[in-house]
Amino acid sequence: MIVHPAVIIHGLTDARDVLAAEAPVTLLSAPGAALFAGCLWWRELVRAAEAEFPRTPVTDVLDCADASGLAMGAVRSGVCRLVLWPGAPGWQAVRLVAEREAGFVLPQAPDALDMAARNARRRLHEWLHDRRPHGA
Repeated sequence: MIVHPAVIIHGLTDARDVLAAEAPVTLLSAPGAALFAGCLWWRELVRAAEAEFPRTPVTDVLDCADASGLAMGAVRSGVCRLVLWPGAPGWQAVRLVAEREAGFVLPQAPDALDMAARNARRRLHEWLHDRRPHGA
C-alpha cells in the first residue's frame, strides 16, 4: 500500500523533479491517466525515471478511474499498483489479479501534491520531507 507521500506527475520532467528531491515517494498518475495515456506510457515513464534516480525509493500508482478493462490490461503489462473506482465492473477480479502479481488496487487516489498545481515545485520539499507518511 501507500507508505510514502504521493505526488501526481504528468511526464518525465515532473518525475525527474520529484525524484531529484531524494526522498521516498509514491509517483501517482493524473486522474484517469490510463484512459488517455495508457499503461505502457506509464510503465516506461516510471522505468526511465527510476533509471535516472536508482537510489530513490519509488512506488508508482496508475489511476484507471472506472476502466476495469484497462486496469486488467495494465496488470498484464506489469503495472500492478492501481487506482480503480470501487463501482467499476469487475473491481474485485482486478484486485485479485493485481494482488497475485504483488500489486494492489486502491478504491480512490491518495492525498497527493499535483505537480501541475501552482507553486507545486516550491512546495515539493516540504511535501516530501516534512509530512508523515500517507496511508491508503
